[in-house]
Amino acid sequence: MSTIKHNKRSYILLGILLSTFMAAIEGTVVGPAGPAIISSLGSVSLMSWIFTAYLLTMAVTTPIFGKISDLYGRKPVFLFGSIVFLVGSLLCGLSQTMTQLIIFRAIQGIGAGAVIPVTFTIVGDIYNLEERGKIQGMISSVWGISSLIGPLLGGYFVDYLSWHWIFVFNVPFAIFSIWLIYRYFREERVTRKVSIDYGGAALFTIGMTALLFALAVGGGEAYSWSSPFMLSLIIGSVVLLAAFLIVESRVKEPMLPLKLFRIRDISVSTVANILVSALIIGLTTYLPLWIQGVRGGNATLSGLTLAPMSIGWLIGSVISGRLIVKAGSRKTALIGSVFLIVGAVGLAFMHKDTALGLLLMYTFIYGLGFGYISTLFQIISQSSVGYQVRGASTALNSFIRTFGQTVGVAVFGLWVNAGIAKRIAAEPGAPGISSDDINKLLSPHGMTELPEGSGNLLSGILEGSLNSLFIVMAAMAVITMLIVAAFRNAPPQPEEVAGEERTS
Repeated sequence: MSTIKHNKRSYILLGILLSTFMAAIEGTVVGPAGPAIISSLGSVSLMSWIFTAYLLTMAVTTPIFGKISDLYGRKPVFLFGSIVFLVGSLLCGLSQTMTQLIIFRAIQGIGAGAVIPVTFTIVGDIYNLEERGKIQGMISSVWGISSLIGPLLGGYFVDYLSWHWIFVFNVPFAIFSIWLIYRYFREERVTRKVSIDYGGAALFTIGMTALLFALAVGGGEAYSWSSPFMLSLIIGSVVLLAAFLIVESRVKEPMLPLKLFRIRDISVSTVANILVSALIIGLTTYLPLWIQGVRGGNATLSGLTLAPMSIGWLIGSVISGRLIVKAGSRKTALIGSVFLIVGAVGLAFMHKDTALGLLLMYTFIYGLGFGYISTLFQIISQSSVGYQVRGASTALNSFIRTFGQTVGVAVFGLWVNAGIAKRIAAEPGAPGISSDDINKLLSPHGMTELPEGSGNLLSGILEGSLNSLFIVMAAMAVITMLIVAAFRNAPPQPEEVAGEERTS
């Protein structure tokens, strides 16, 4: 562990929290500005790419920057990523066309791909295991606060200033965090000869970009899963990623050290993280659809229903960080998975007339589970390895989280769309009704555009489809519990990886 003085650690932590806030709020503040951006720049068909471009480049670059931080240090990667994010933010605010905005969002994502994993790595470097739990709780609180105030802040900027401000208001935070890390973070590094894994980085970048692109756009009207383009994309990505694994098993300094997966806690957390991340995106994406399309609520009520999840997440992360040292990985994960199961089963049994207070309780319990388990995964990635591969380990955890959410969105979307189509076809009173009418059901004034008497029918169809999804999510929560039962029943400790020195 680093010997940085305590007072300097406080300044470094402030820089980390500011950079975390900068990156976290960017994922929530943009949503309310969507209609204003479309009104200003046009191209409604490209709207989803404002989010997809950011997530895609962040996901692909995260493991690369994680390995670079192991080879050349955390500080240069953090500073580079922060500057790239800052430049991308300024360019987004100055965008004059939708194409420009999408390109500049991709630049933002590259910066986030460097900043987010390295902040977790720095925490692992300068704090011991007992302290990491508390610090992870603080970082989780920043994510929770961002998820609560981001949509409100975005709405305020759009209503009273301009949508351009949602991209530039965080510039002062970025500049201050850059200065703090530059001024106070000192790394104790031993100079050594390094070998760059260019081949692995290229194969991973191209292969994973193709796969994530396919998951992001597949299944729509433009690109059906059975189209030659999508099949070629998926097959090509599989071939490239298989070649990547072969390269990683042979090079001296692999971008993704495959021997990380020989560490039991890391291999278990990787598998479980995919399911947990899918549950997160499933809840935050489809519970609002339930609130608006089934219960007839508005967007404000949707946000209110998800707010307890953020509060529960914060509480769960703080408790988990302290419990892991005393109870170990397995018991901490099992407690968190019990909360996930309770929340998921509760939502699986809800119906149109379920009391709102009960829904709020279920999302709060869900949040407790997410806080417990996500914090545990992060601490495992920091604490199960030594300095020389900690960057790659924490980056792997961050990448898996994004990958799980991307897969979750694609799979859950297919499930819900198939359920809607099946129920429309089986409903004798639904001639002339299509799945496109669901969009009108969710629109504030769309009910007036629907055929007479079809509103309740469509609401019932959507309720049945979403209910089947929530049952699937409950099953995934149970599977998660079975997976995390394989954790070691002890706090995570550094294990040797590929001959690295056994340091923490």
